[in-house]
Amino acid sequence: MSNKDYYKTLGVNKSASTNDIKKAYRKLAMKYHPDRNKENKAAEEKFKEVSEAYAVLSDPEKKKQYDMFGAEGFQQRYSQEDIFRSFDFSDIFREFGFGDIGGSKRGTGSGIFSHIFSGASKGPRYRAKVDPFSSFFTGYGDQTGALKGQDLIYELPLHLEDVVKAQEKTISYNLGGVHQQIKVKVPAGIADGKKLRLAGKGQPGPAGGPPGDLYIRIKVLDHPIFQREGNDLYMNREIKFSEAALGAKIEVPTIDGKRMSLTIPAGTQSGSKMRLKGYGMPSMDGRGRGDAYVKIRIAIPKRVNNRQRAIIEELKDLDL
Repeated sequence: MSNKDYYKTLGVNKSASTNDIKKAYRKLAMKYHPDRNKENKAAEEKFKEVSEAYAVLSDPEKKKQYDMFGAEGFQQRYSQEDIFRSFDFSDIFREFGFGDIGGSKRGTGSGIFSHIFSGASKGPRYRAKVDPFSSFFTGYGDQTGALKGQDLIYELPLHLEDVVKAQEKTISYNLGGVHQQIKVKVPAGIADGKKLRLAGKGQPGPAGGPPGDLYIRIKVLDHPIFQREGNDLYMNREIKFSEAALGAKIEVPTIDGKRMSLTIPAGTQSGSKMRLKGYGMPSMDGRGRGDAYVKIRIAIPKRVNNRQRAIIEELKDLDL
């Protein structure tokens, strides 16, 4: 699973345009379409492969992630459920002249891709999910034809500080009524919503089939100071009008728990951003860290005393 080369699967190179990718997929989809290859398991498998490749390479964000992290890194972040989410193959096949693939011919009622994300809830922390193609292709599983067990998804809440460094977490979950504990290595810089795959830790397969996988879905909790955008962090800081006009030095926190001295230049405007290079979140690929930005807001007092009012009136007369 980790060695999939989606470009090779579709027969295109990395510089291929969106239109070239679509043309390549159309040609292969028509060649391996199940209605043209009755009872041909090899063709069914090939059809699944090219469909998955197209679902990734035709989506700008998924393609970006695949190009950035490679096949193995991408598979750690995206399950098949993620790959096919919000992807309407029925429109594509109607465009190709096939109509809704599967349909009543296969007894699915609404086609292969309409059942991608069926699955029963297994509690507030994890749930089962079914392989996207299992409702359509019979015999999907290992080479013996045994069906794979259901995958599980476990939500792991983490504080933003928890993902600054790589760490190991122990999680507990029930599997068939049996309490399970397992250690999970959480990479530094992992983003909210990403998944970590633990192969073979899901539900047992029926009739002795291979077990499903356990996916750890990361839930990064809101931080009281920092807002994350990619690998960059943003914080708001109020300063006095005098500090903005004359310049000042202030202290600001970092996600690592440090205190940094920040120079406010004279004449700083409300809304200005000051950068702390390298004090953002680490990149998951190990290529350095993002930056931290301090967004400046000039505090306006709600009340002033008589002396302050007199000074402000004087500044007003001086056109300040």
